[in-house]
Amino acid sequence: MRPDAVHRVLDTELAAARERRGGEPPRVLDVGGGSGVWAVPLAVAGCVVTVVEPSPNALATLHRRATEAGVAERITAVQGDTDALDADSSADLVLGHGLLEVVDDAAVALNALAKAVAPGGAVSVLVANRFAAVLHRAIAGRLVDARRLLDDEAGQLVGSREPLLRRFDVAGLEALVLGAGLDLELLQGHGVVSDLVPGSVLEANPGAAEALAELELAASTRSPLRDVAARLHVLARRAG
Repeated sequence: MRPDAVHRVLDTELAAARERRGGEPPRVLDVGGGSGVWAVPLAVAGCVVTVVEPSPNALATLHRRATEAGVAERITAVQGDTDALDADSSADLVLGHGLLEVVDDAAVALNALAKAVAPGGAVSVLVANRFAAVLHRAIAGRLVDARRLLDDEAGQLVGSREPLLRRFDVAGLEALVLGAGLDLELLQGHGVVSDLVPGSVLEANPGAAEALAELELAASTRSPLRDVAARLHVLARRAG
């Protein structure tokens, strides 16, 4: 299956960062990076990665995965949250994937990410989409929860055991990024159609995986399909 919309954008950004550095490895800061879902592949691709993560268990898994992949020397793990960020403005790319939904204050967290990126560098944010959550619950027959999510501007099911404090829509995410003083370059969907297609369909139809990947990429930037993707992805830049 071809690279998805987020990976394609990050690959392009890192290639540009490597060129700016004269071939030197790009420096990536992954905040809330967990067990290294993004960090380890980026290190394998030649990046120098710092992961900031509050969970010691996640960091232990990160260390094991990095060792198995042979890239432990390229990854630095820091236990902490956005308060632990060293705002030296040295990172070429700062990731906040799955972060803004769970922090106490999304605006404060995004401001911290913006301060950590180098002038001319980029911040990549990936968040859960409120309207997608509404549709998915309605399809599953959870109509009361769907209505509650629709009516709650934070996209939160108050009183539930869900770990997310908030979900986002396009307008709210745009405002948050601009409020952090970043230039919004791209806002696209992730999981526009790919999350809806059963695996059995892909297995039963030769070429279906490739066709789905192409459809997903084509739909990722087209509203209103983008606006109801499972996740929303932003690439924003700090002025140079």
